[in-house]
Amino acid sequence: MNAPVTIKDETAMVDIREIGVIGAGQMGSGIAHVASLAGYSIKLIDISQDQLDKAIGTIQRNMDRQVKREKISADDRDAAMTRIETGIDYSSLKDADLVIEAATENENVKRQIFETLCPALRADALIATNTSSISITRLASTTDRPHKFIGLHFMNPVPVMELVEIIRGIATDVQTFDAVKSVALAMDKTPAVSEDCPAFIVNRILLPMVNEAIYTLYEGVGSVEAIDTSMKLGAHHPMGPLALADFIGLDTCLAIMQVLYEGLADTKYRPCPLLVKYVEAGWLGRKTGRGFYDYTGDEPVPTR
Repeated sequence: MNAPVTIKDETAMVDIREIGVIGAGQMGSGIAHVASLAGYSIKLIDISQDQLDKAIGTIQRNMDRQVKREKISADDRDAAMTRIETGIDYSSLKDADLVIEAATENENVKRQIFETLCPALRADALIATNTSSISITRLASTTDRPHKFIGLHFMNPVPVMELVEIIRGIATDVQTFDAVKSVALAMDKTPAVSEDCPAFIVNRILLPMVNEAIYTLYEGVGSVEAIDTSMKLGAHHPMGPLALADFIGLDTCLAIMQVLYEGLADTKYRPCPLLVKYVEAGWLGRKTGRGFYDYTGDEPVPTR
């Protein structure tokens, strides 16, 4: 009788100490922020050095704010900032144990990132995507390690919001899930496990509500101010749905609604034509200074 064969599981042996974050925008900088405070060494990657410099400034200011509010100590802040390094070359991720992709919500962009990223990584490195809506299974198929690929969807703003959605693709193994869940807990986040369905849990519920608010504006039922005031005072939402859309980014809202509409083939998810028009105009919300509100003055002013 042959002796039993022991199969070495490299994923189970990964000790996550260094995390790569791809994308230094609002989400990527927030992930780097919370991961560095959790004690991980961070490699923050972006195609733009200017964006990286801006991200470091944002992280510093946000940590300074946490110190003032006594959420963290000055020593915690200083130690966390020293753990963040930046770069524009994927080769700097060669020692990463886990890489979290936080690029724009565009499937083609993400696929290109993974195709370039995989040759730069160790064979046992894990990959997570911060996608807010796209199929984890489909994105994983772009990589050379679908079993080490998972969805890790943080909420915005990352340093403030407690939740993170964890989404397994069809090939994701249990060791990858367990390792990434441990990272989320170390970052002081509460994990919610979602099936790999379009937009997962939060955005499956949230974005149709936002889209319906835009339809309410489009059809003349109420003004921007009336709609947002109604939901803040009538439903006790902390932010009106149109202000929230501006905060998320109207391009991201549209991308998620398109994923829902195409993935579920249900007309109730059809993106509002007004949302499409705003995105075509480049009115993407806070990040461009104009969306359902104009942000160029001291106070936001409704644009309709």
